[in-house]
Amino acid sequence: MQPSRDIARLIEIMAALRTPGSGCPWDLEQDFASIAPYTVEEAYEVADAIARGDKLDLKDELGDLLLQVVFHSRMAEEEGSFAFPDVVEAITRKLIRRHPHVFGNARDLSPNEVKALWHRIKAEEKAEKAEAHRAVGLPLSDEDKGVLAGVTRALPALTRAWKLQAKASTVGFDWNDARLVLDKIREETAEIDEALASGDKAAIREEIGDLLFVVANLARHVDADPEGCLAAANAKFERRFRGIETRLEAENRHAKDATLDELEALWQAVKRDEKAGAR
Repeated sequence: MQPSRDIARLIEIMAALRTPGSGCPWDLEQDFASIAPYTVEEAYEVADAIARGDKLDLKDELGDLLLQVVFHSRMAEEEGSFAFPDVVEAITRKLIRRHPHVFGNARDLSPNEVKALWHRIKAEEKAEKAEAHRAVGLPLSDEDKGVLAGVTRALPALTRAWKLQAKASTVGFDWNDARLVLDKIREETAEIDEALASGDKAAIREEIGDLLFVVANLARHVDADPEGCLAAANAKFERRFRGIETRLEAENRHAKDATLDELEALWQAVKRDEKAGAR
């Protein structure tokens, strides 16, 4: 079997991998649940390639992500649920429906009008989804009910916090000033201090969770992606800590052999050098 630019070839390859007797033993033993973690991982690797600006890697990672769609579709086809063409039809229908200002008669809309139209169409889709589930006797999960519907539990926790808060804000459950969120952060840090004094580990974990939740809310109020903010902070920490290691290596030393005071002094030196280089 030869490689091809045609999506049909990828579907054929996946079918061959899943064919009992002649397919791949590993692929044959997989199911939706076992493949789901790989799907999430591939999405992260796409995002990582984008963040690194590596278009060659991006091409490969997008292929890996596409394979996940084909894999899930093949398993669904085997059990008679749906097939890859049904997935394509579903997304094309959704895109056409959600863009009547492009594919329909709703022309010359302002950005705010487009946003309002988008929300109205999504509300219609939500109602139709509920009716479709009732028609086949499938109960809706709590995630598909109420104001907070549609915020999947599979999202990274900070992103999910951001989305939950954004949903709640649509009915006015929100602060109207970022500085009020900052006041709440100060309140949460005080509660962490109390929990630390009590030594109650469950309470400490709970209060740390509350703090992170409010920090995500602050990010939302200033139109910042909390995952992106934390990713940037991680990168900064890595860069600066490696700067410490570089300075110690120049003295034939290792970080584990340095005292905390020495490490802190080197950290401050790296920070000063970065600031001086930025001027």
